[in-house]
Amino acid sequence: MPAVVVRKFLVQVEEIFHEGGPPAARPPKRGAIVAVITNPFAGRYVEEITGFMEDLKPLGLEMARRLIDAMGDGVAAVEGYGKGAIVGAAGELEHGALWHNPGGYAMRELLGNARAIVPSTKKVGAPGTRIDIPVTHINASYVRSHFDAIEIGVGDAPRSDEMAVILAMTTGSRVHARVGGLAAADIKGEDGLR
Repeated sequence: MPAVVVRKFLVQVEEIFHEGGPPAARPPKRGAIVAVITNPFAGRYVEEITGFMEDLKPLGLEMARRLIDAMGDGVAAVEGYGKGAIVGAAGELEHGALWHNPGGYAMRELLGNARAIVPSTKKVGAPGTRIDIPVTHINASYVRSHFDAIEIGVGDAPRSDEMAVILAMTTGSRVHARVGGLAAADIKGEDGLR
């Protein structure tokens, strides 16, 4: 398979103090990292593309490390995660699906015992396209307080022959989460759901 060629990285971290309610004692952070890479399959149909997932694994690990470092609170502080991809117009949605395995497993590996499936989204778009990356708790997808999303995009990407691959992490619930459901403190940790 072809080598992974990165044109640029973008890292975004938000610290949320309040959303109209009382200021948080420990403001949660939402962060995302984007790697803009060349799409080796752009402009033509290629039947066998799965080998590129293996090539993307080192990039996934590098991005997860960079994002953990940018968040500034260490691995133990990460409570939520998600991933996604924006494929340039000369590519196809299936090219974005190549990011599922390397992106998800990279975060799960670095975060230790993360059990929940990493939520994901993908789309085809032009430069400047933005995407909402879904986020759930790293150990239990049913923890309602951690249902969230991070909007991200890159002004000049993806070009038609590129992909923007994305990882997202949070350090807590929504700042004023109060809609009930399974609490993070009550996670059983058996199946990635509860």
